Amino acid sequence: MTEQMQVQLKKGALELCVLALLARGESYAYEIASSLAAGVGIGEGTIYPLMRRMQDDKLVETRLAESNSGPPRKYYRLTPAGRAAFTAQKREWRSFADAVNTLLGER
Repeated sequence: MTEQMQVQLKKGALELCVLALLARGESYAYEIASSLAAGVGIGEGTIYPLMRRMQDDKLVETRLAESNSGPPRKYYRLTPAGRAAFTAQKREWRSFADAVNTLLGER
């Protein structure tokens, strides 16, 4: 797979992956970025603008909490709209993946 194709696939799935992580429980951006880097190879720099947009879109809400290792951390959690978006995007992803798998002769 070409690097450009990998980048486009990751961009397309990034919000869904963040929603999936937050569906498990609240988290702070660095922790989310670390999980994405380990799981699908998405770099930390792409997370912060997405988190801001998701907050502006009311998909997530935040709270500040003291940290033992530095400044307070901003924790993100899904709003009801974020949970609905996760459910819808997960359904759309599965439908798309099924269609691609059918075209590839894997279904």
